[in-house]
Amino acid sequence: MSLLKSENWALLRKLAVFAVVMFGFGYAMVPLYNAFCKLTGVRNLLKPDVVAENTQVDQTRTVTIEFDSNVRQLPWQFKPQATQLKVHPGALTQVNYDITNEQARRMTGQAVPSYGPKHAAEYFKKIDCFCFEKKTLMAGETRSMPVVFVIDPKLPKDIHTITLSYTFFEVEGNG
Repeated sequence: MSLLKSENWALLRKLAVFAVVMFGFGYAMVPLYNAFCKLTGVRNLLKPDVVAENTQVDQTRTVTIEFDSNVRQLPWQFKPQATQLKVHPGALTQVNYDITNEQARRMTGQAVPSYGPKHAAEYFKKIDCFCFEKKTLMAGETRSMPVVFVIDPKLPKDIHTITLSYTFFEVEGNG
């Protein structure tokens, strides 16, 4: 029995040393983590006023975005609040379009976008757009609708202007 008792004491000592080492390691993790972050710049704990910036924005380049609007067989006023903007590829941008139903009844329409030049469409990334769904306006109602987009920095260098044109069509859904 004595051999079994001494093996148990040896195992207990090993487990106690292991527990102390693990506690010390856990306690040392905070300063080690701070030192690692400071060294690598992963997270700057010493300067909380540092604001992250979008490094995907191409500050060396500007693209002019022209905005156009049309209505087809729909008695609505529809126009962009700005006819053009200069943007840096990669920058998140928002523009608004104003729309008014001039009819004395509720109407539903949907906007269909088009782009010029045509191959620029693959570089025009919309994040939010009124064109994603039908819009119902009450008689005389006016609404401001946003388009949030990013121009892909991979846009060919020879494209300096993109035209975004929306045409609103009446669709089913009137009440």
